[in-house]
Amino acid sequence: MISEDIDLQQLTADLKHALGPGEPVGYLRGKSVMRNLLVDMRGFSELEAEELIDTMELRGFLRFLGDPTERSVADAHWDISPHA
Repeated sequence: MISEDIDLQQLTADLKHALGPGEPVGYLRGKSVMRNLLVDMRGFSELEAEELIDTMELRGFLRFLGDPTERSVADAHWDISPHA
């Protein structure tokens, strides 16, 4: 369960700051990288971090720029925008 006290905008900004330029790449790899960062940076469990990434994606803070169902564009980048 995700706490209502979590500032998703700030969390997105923290993720963006922690990632290197051009990262993350790939749909599943990118989600894994971002999940692991939340675990390391904020001490969330892997499940909590995964739920947060999914929520941030649904709310438009994280947007995959490719199509994860097509291999040729599955290695696209993510748009990470704290201003969703």
